[in-house]
Amino acid sequence: MSTVDAVIKQRLAALGRVAVLAGGSSAERPVSLNSGKAVHEALLSLGVEAEFVDPADTKIDALSRFDVCFIALHGRGGEDGIIQGVLEYLKVPYTGSGVMASAIGMDKAKTKMIWHATGLPTPDFYIAGQSHAKLSFPLMVKPAHEGSSIGMRKVDDAEQLALAIAEAEKFDTQVLVEQWIQGAEFTVAILNGEALPAIRLETPNSFYDYEAKYQANTTRYLCPCGLDTEKEKELRMLALNAFNQVGCKGWGRVDVMQDKDGKFYLLEVNTVPGMTDHSLVPMAAKAAGMDFPHLVAEILLAAGAQQ
Repeated sequence: MSTVDAVIKQRLAALGRVAVLAGGSSAERPVSLNSGKAVHEALLSLGVEAEFVDPADTKIDALSRFDVCFIALHGRGGEDGIIQGVLEYLKVPYTGSGVMASAIGMDKAKTKMIWHATGLPTPDFYIAGQSHAKLSFPLMVKPAHEGSSIGMRKVDDAEQLALAIAEAEKFDTQVLVEQWIQGAEFTVAILNGEALPAIRLETPNSFYDYEAKYQANTTRYLCPCGLDTEKEKELRMLALNAFNQVGCKGWGRVDVMQDKDGKFYLLEVNTVPGMTDHSLVPMAAKAAGMDFPHLVAEILLAAGAQQ
């Protein structure tokens, strides 16, 4: 039995025609297709007039025939402000963050610059080839504009660093080199101004990489996350503050590390996280008493309120 009541279903029906945007042409296309399929099925189960739309196979002006769009596009073209700009031009409401916050959130370096400028904790870093802060090994190398841990690698010496930068440059012209934080990894989902219960991620891999996210059966997701009440409250408020400082709205996810001394460090913000029924945001929503269709409904209704 879904937690969606009759009042919510009536509000959903009033939204009109809904496009679930998924697929696209980014490196995260397979994940996006899975997210879109799950969201579409959830909306159909709630009686919503929803249509699955892949922008890679659709003329973009065709989106003007919809009343609202649920964005389930991950990566470039969907999470970086581009599709948001198109929908703004077409005057079609959509889920999640706006153009500017989406663009900033997709750029790991710009996001970290904002956090650093506002006094929020984030690991020290530099952009390969542009500057070179004095960081000690181990380090984390990341394409600045990719998600799903694509192109990321932990390195322990200068030789590995050079190879990792070269590999990351296959995905992005800008590569982030970040101080490695040894400790526990957490993620905090944000939904309509509230930080949901934190999830602790545990993997035997060196970090929560693509395999740990989508392929391995050895990854553990702990919710409750194991922190005491006050420490989890601190983590959730930090994540919500980080989300707001970037200008994000609606829903998303903030990833955080905790070092051996208990200090939290912000890693990145995800403005369109995975939305299959076993992804992290649905997991956090479930811990808060909200099933998957209810979560999808709340995200969509927030977009519909913009009409």
